[in-house]
Amino acid sequence: MNKPTSRSVPHMARQLTREDLAIGSRRDAYLRTELADIAWSEARLQASLEETLARGPKGDIWVFAYGSLIWHPLFPVAEKRVARIYGLHRSFCLWSYIGRGTRQQPGLVLGLDLGGACRGLALRMEESGAREELTLLWRREMLTGAYVPTWVNARTPDGPVDALAFLVNRKGRNYAGQILDAEAARIIGAAAGLNGPCRDYLVRTAEGLAAHGFRDARLERLVRLCDGGG
Repeated sequence: MNKPTSRSVPHMARQLTREDLAIGSRRDAYLRTELADIAWSEARLQASLEETLARGPKGDIWVFAYGSLIWHPLFPVAEKRVARIYGLHRSFCLWSYIGRGTRQQPGLVLGLDLGGACRGLALRMEESGAREELTLLWRREMLTGAYVPTWVNARTPDGPVDALAFLVNRKGRNYAGQILDAEAARIIGAAAGLNGPCRDYLVRTAEGLAAHGFRDARLERLVRLCDGGG
């Protein structure tokens, strides 16, 4: 693996909040490091948001949650449905240099990568207030261009919905590619960042999936490996 190394980011770990997104504290954290050049400006974030909305449906917005959005969405959820998408799978394929790791010891977080299928949640955001909420969501997910916002067909028990999903940007500097489970568990178990230990991110996602009646065998295996099991 080609992991960059440099000075770590001093931090006091705590969970990400809406206030963090409102005041741009995560961008500030990037600007204090040599990663400043990959932090998108507010203008670039807004341009990406507008372009994505122009391609999407009108009215309420559905967001496909497959990682931390399941257990920590940070926006008002008007409706929640179990959902499945095809052609994409959940993967620990993104380096985290700030939120769940540092430059010296990056963590790994989830992205949707090509192939397979993925079960998650479709979260409905009401049209009124959606633009403000999406602005915060863009500051959370798109700050480094690690994802490609894409409209996907999410199949739910109440019928399909067009949902916004954040696919991994394979050309981005955060892209880690495919990592074997044993190595991924070692990285996840060792890393921590502004928003806490990387292992907590893994465990909370696995628990969030289980709480909605389905499991991800790879996530559960990674938890066991982090805890010294097989």
